[in-house]
This record gives sequence, structure tokens and C-alpha cells, in this order.
Amino acid sequence: MKILTVNFLTCAVKACKTSPLSFPLHFRDAELEQSDIGYNPSFLRNILPRVDWEALKVTATELGFTTVPSEKPNLDPAPSNTDLPAPETAMETSEPDVADEKVMRDLHTLLLETEVREGKMVCGNCGHEYKIKEGIANFLLPSHLGR
Repeated sequence: MKILTVNFLTCAVKACKTSPLSFPLHFRDAELEQSDIGYNPSFLRNILPRVDWEALKVTATELGFTTVPSEKPNLDPAPSNTDLPAPETAMETSEPDVADEKVMRDLHTLLLETEVREGKMVCGNCGHEYKIKEGIANFLLPSHLGR
């Protein structure tokens, strides 16, 4: 399960839907695996506005990643074809800052290349554990916690 995916998950227990403690889910006994994925800065620029930064910092800290900035980077989204500058102004655009590039590569590594292969995610509200096996989390609830 990719770290990016975890940033969009919350506890499935009905009683936790309104509790802010049910997000983010907390990792326990996590076994991480790194996979090499091609660097795609435009994808990162487009997905970052959807990422809950405080939750990402919690998750990253729990997994031992210390390179996540305290503030969400203010990176402009990748330009679409209609946003491209006219050819005469194309030379005037500046290249990305070296520090921004480092942050982007670190985020790429954390969000897209890091995967939890085995372990558990635990709700901070009810304590329910969601087991992760071979990178897949089991979100099926026992009948006493279901709807």
C-alpha cells in the first residue's frame, strides 16, 4: 500500500465517521518496501493540493521519514497545454529552485516509491486494527462494528 493512498483513508467504523481522531490511521509493525518508479513532477504538483499535510507529517514520522517539511510546499501545478507560455516568453520562465527539486524528489520517494508490505493500520479513535498483507489492507469489518 503506497503512502499516498494512506493519506486518503479513514476508519470504516460508523462511530468514527465524525471523529477527527479516526484520521490519519496510524501504522504499527510496518514493513516497508521501496520500488523504483519514474520521477513525475507534474503528477506530484497536481496531487499535492489534495494531500492532507498534517496527516502526511504524522505518517512520515511514524515510518521514520524525517525529510518532510513542516509546511506544505507551495508548488505551482504543472501547466496544461493551454497554460504554456507563448514561444517568445518561454525563455523568460525560470527553472525550478534546487531546494524545490529536492523536496519534490523526497516527496516522490515517500508518496510513490514507499510501500507498506506488511503490518497494521490502527484507528486513533476506536483502536480497530486493519491488517496489511502483501501490500493490501483489509477494511472488512466484523459484524459487531459494521453498519
